[in-house]
Amino acid sequence: MNNQTRVTEFILQGFSQIPQVQVLLFVFFLTLYTVALCGNFLIVTAIAFSSGLHTPMYFFLVNLAVLNVACACTVVPKLLEMLVAEKRTISYEGCMTQMYFLSWSVAAEVLLFTAMAYDRYVAICQPLHYSSRMSPQVCAALAIAVWTISVLGAGVDACLMSRLTFCGPNIIDHFFCEIPPLLVLSCSSTYVNDIMTIVADIFFAVLNFLFTTVSYSYIISTILKIRTAEGKRRAFSTCSSHLMVVAMYYSTVISTYLSPGSSYSPEMGKGMAVLYSTVSPTLNPLIYTLRNKDVKAALKKVFTFLVEKL
Repeated sequence: MNNQTRVTEFILQGFSQIPQVQVLLFVFFLTLYTVALCGNFLIVTAIAFSSGLHTPMYFFLVNLAVLNVACACTVVPKLLEMLVAEKRTISYEGCMTQMYFLSWSVAAEVLLFTAMAYDRYVAICQPLHYSSRMSPQVCAALAIAVWTISVLGAGVDACLMSRLTFCGPNIIDHFFCEIPPLLVLSCSSTYVNDIMTIVADIFFAVLNFLFTTVSYSYIISTILKIRTAEGKRRAFSTCSSHLMVVAMYYSTVISTYLSPGSSYSPEMGKGMAVLYSTVSPTLNPLIYTLRNKDVKAALKKVFTFLVEKL
C-alpha cells in the first residue's frame, strides 16, 4: 500500500450520461434548487418582518430554513456543474469539505426536529407552562446545542475519514461525496468508521426519532381528549406540518446511514440522497406555507411590500 499513489481527486459518476437525460436532469435539479432557495428565503423574510411570528415555533422554523439552504448549496451547485460542463472530478479536499458540510446539515436538521417536537409537546400538552419552558433563553440554548453538537459530530466524521487511505479506484458511484460510498473506496480498514457511522446514526437518527415519536404520542393523546372538533383541528394544525416533514426526512436518512459501508447500495443511496438533499429542502417551505395560515398571511405582506417597492 505504501508504494501506491494516494488519490488526489475523485470522479463523481452521477446519473445517466445520455445527453437528453442530462438536460432533463439539469432542468429538474435547477428548478428544485431555485424553489428551495426562494422558498426558504421567503420564509425567513416573512418571519423576520412579522412580529406575530416571533414565537419559539417560528424561531426553529427559521433555523430549519437556514439548514435547508446549507444542505442544498452543499450538493446542487456541483451537481449542476457535472450536468452542464461534464466536469465530474472533485479534489480530495473538496470532497472532504462537501462531506463535512453535508454531515453537519443532516445532523443539525435531525436535532432541530427534536427541538421542534419538544416545542409542540409543551405547547399542546402543558400550555400553562409554555411561556416559562420555552422562554427566549431556553430557545436560544436549544438552538446553540443543535448547532454545536452537529458541528462536533460532523468534525468527528471528517477526522475519521481523513485517517483513511485512498489509493485504488477513485470513482464514486454517487453525485456528491457522502460517507457510505467513500468507505467502499478506502484501501485501509473501515471497521472503526463503520462502527462510528452506526453509533452516530443511532444517536442522531434513531434516538431523536424515538424522542419525537414519544412526544407526538403524548400530543395525539392530548388532542384526542379535546371535546370540540374545532379544538382538535386547531391543535393538530399546529403540528401536522412538522410531523409530515419529520416522517419524510427520517425515512430517507436512516435508510442511507444505518447500514455499514460493506453493504452499501449505490442506486438506493443516490435515490435516498436526492430526497433528503434536494427534494426535502424544496418541499419543507411549501409544506409549512400551504398548511399554515399565519405564514401565508405574513408572506402576503412581504409580496405586497415588494410589489409596492417595485
